[in-house]
Amino acid sequence: MAVTVRLFARLREIAGCEELSRRVTAPVTVADVWEGMTVDWPALAPYTDSLGCAVNEQYARMTTAVHDGDEVAFLPPVSGG
Repeated sequence: MAVTVRLFARLREIAGCEELSRRVTAPVTVADVWEGMTVDWPALAPYTDSLGCAVNEQYARMTTAVHDGDEVAFLPPVSGG
């Protein structure tokens, strides 16, 4: 199945793109999608414990199931005032 992955801020810079399509094998969770991303871009791995994520524009947990055609977004922590 195919999912769209959207990356923001530093994650986008590391991967070199804002959006990409990933082939995954069901059953799959957000964490599984992220793990695949860290295999292809090891520099993403340090963000694993501090990521925010969303599925189809709704905040989600890493344990959320992902289905064919879903959009999964990963957001790094931000700081500011």
